[in-house]
Amino acid sequence: MRDRVRVVVQGKGRRSRRAGFAGALWAAGELAVTVGVVVMLLVVHQVWWTNRQALSAAHAMVRELEEAAPPEEGEEGAEEDPAVGASPDGSDGSDEPDESDGSGGSDGSSGDAPANPGPRTAKPPPRESAYGILRIPRLGVAVPVAQGVDKRSVLDKGYAGHYAGTAQPGAEGNFAVAGHRNTHGEPFRYINRLRAGDELIVDVRGKRYVYLVGQTLAQTTEHDTGVIAPVPRSTVTPGAGYGEPGAYITLTTCTPEYTSKYRLVVWGTLKR
Repeated sequence: MRDRVRVVVQGKGRRSRRAGFAGALWAAGELAVTVGVVVMLLVVHQVWWTNRQALSAAHAMVRELEEAAPPEEGEEGAEEDPAVGASPDGSDGSDEPDESDGSGGSDGSSGDAPANPGPRTAKPPPRESAYGILRIPRLGVAVPVAQGVDKRSVLDKGYAGHYAGTAQPGAEGNFAVAGHRNTHGEPFRYINRLRAGDELIVDVRGKRYVYLVGQTLAQTTEHDTGVIAPVPRSTVTPGAGYGEPGAYITLTTCTPEYTSKYRLVVWGTLKR
């Protein structure tokens, strides 16, 4: 009777474990690639597509406003216009509080805007409706101006948002506006390049008001409401701003780029 030969196969368990480990690595790699593609698409949408959409819509609105009231060089002083709603003290407020506090919070408000300064007393232009054009010749910018600084309904459209409670264009006080620095048309992306003497032109229903850049505050906190006060003066940076009543313009946006940590501010005075 022949002896039976037993063959023992070794290492099968190890190979199975290795194959399982390799499969897990492959699955993890595929997941990482998929997540990376999704993130890339989101970035492309946020940085490129939103700019394209907002710019197109903003340019169309500028053309519409120009056709409705062609800009003409008007008297560059405080001129009451009931349709605009400037009050004697230069404010444009309403009895209702502004829904946006400009702090970049969960209420949809913009991170490009400091907090709102307080109550209003006069009737403002229709909320979220574009009623003027801000032109920045040095930067080649022409952007619609709408009432309010709500992120979704104003700034994300590529508009500059007028702070409720601040003066109307040409009036005594401070005509203060906010705009995105990045994404959604980014009209204020390069306002850090503005220099003293540069023009900031505001066209409202056929009237033109020309301001001249005077000062720039490179960085301040989102809570520095002094920058949009009737006499703009930083409450954070001593000496930044003005000390006498006048007709001012204020541009605010986020800084550094692609963050909302601080605010960049540009001030100008009405050309007399």
